[in-house]
Amino acid sequence: MKSYRKELFFHIPKRRGFLNITDQVMACLKESDITEGFVLVNAMHITASVFINDDESGLHRDYEKWLETLAPHEPVSQYHHNKTGEDNGDAHLKRQVMGREVIVAITEGKLDFGPWEQIFYGEFDGRRKKRVLVKIIGV
Repeated sequence: MKSYRKELFFHIPKRRGFLNITDQVMACLKESDITEGFVLVNAMHITASVFINDDESGLHRDYEKWLETLAPHEPVSQYHHNKTGEDNGDAHLKRQVMGREVIVAITEGKLDFGPWEQIFYGEFDGRRKKRVLVKIIGV
């Protein structure tokens, strides 16, 4: 049994955005020399997310609209969290909906995806450097 760990760093210049990180995760898999096992990809910030879905721009716009309907950024006064001096109460809720991490099976040295599946980093309170953990365990 082998183990591999790497941190990826991202800086989304806007408050919100989605970034396909599949290629970076596949590069980690190649570096790990693991051919059978699992990869965990985890957003290491409480206002960011990692999720799996289709890489289709219309879907990403739908996510943006849907999440803003569920937890609108403004007025910032609507969130008790923001009374601490923050303005990102909505980002915490959006992260909760989109998820913290994904686990993908590794088979014959490849990510064992279904059709159209890709791994995404979702940012809900950007404009600064944040990290994602990639942990691979297997043989």
